[in-house]
Amino acid sequence: MSVKEPRFDGEVTEKSHKNMSKIRGKDTSIEVALCKALWAKGYRYRKNYKKLPGSPDIVLTKYQIAIFCDGEFFHGKDWHILKPRLEKGKNPDYWVKKIERNIQRDKEKDNLLNYMGWTVIHFWGKDILKNTDECLRVIEETIFDQQLEENDCYEDI
Repeated sequence: MSVKEPRFDGEVTEKSHKNMSKIRGKDTSIEVALCKALWAKGYRYRKNYKKLPGSPDIVLTKYQIAIFCDGEFFHGKDWHILKPRLEKGKNPDYWVKKIERNIQRDKEKDNLLNYMGWTVIHFWGKDILKNTDECLRVIEETIFDQQLEENDCYEDI
């Protein structure tokens, strides 16, 4: 059973609450774009795979690859630039704590998945939308590298 994390203190305006409630956790445009590209290449996958920590957005079970499609804001892309902006904005205590915790949680789940023998790949949302082919290339190179490692193990026997 997973434990829900406590909410951060801080006032959230009605407008912010309304906007936040519209943010989806599943089947986002970035996930759909990457899934369609993987499917077109013949890769079969699981979505929002709850059997693994963090419920990765896309899982290639055959290759033990967990893929996360991360939004730039909530996962702290270019945090050294974003953090000072948030500190000057509305409700800085809430947003800085929230995003720093997201970054920390991402690292924790990556470590756990790696320990379990899974390869973890993160893509930024804009990279998926603008460079889907490049994201596919990263995934295929990861698969290729895994297959090379397997072959090297068999040669040692």
